[in-house]
Amino acid sequence: MESLLLLANEIAEQTAARSHSDLPFVMALTIFVLAIFVGFEIITKVPPTLHTPLMSGSNAISGITIVGAIIAAGAGHSTLATILGTLAVILATINVVGGFLVTDRMLQMFKRKS
Repeated sequence: MESLLLLANEIAEQTAARSHSDLPFVMALTIFVLAIFVGFEIITKVPPTLHTPLMSGSNAISGITIVGAIIAAGAGHSTLATILGTLAVILATINVVGGFLVTDRMLQMFKRKS
């Protein structure tokens, strides 16, 4: 697990020094696959009592997706990019709001009944 994290960190450092246009598809795909494995390993090791805080935190981090979608929509490279960026903003917003609603419902289960 640690070697996987070190490898992912090394790849991230190497790619951060480059511009995104220089990033070959295979390397980007490698980073994506490594992120999937690291995420899976982290999530499966979380005890059930921490699922609510983890979900709340991941919903907050999902807000970064909205920022990226806004940047993609406003870049103005093409009409298709603007449409897809706008669609990404809408879907990411639905994801974040829905996640917080589900988290709120989960937290309501832990409140004492008066």
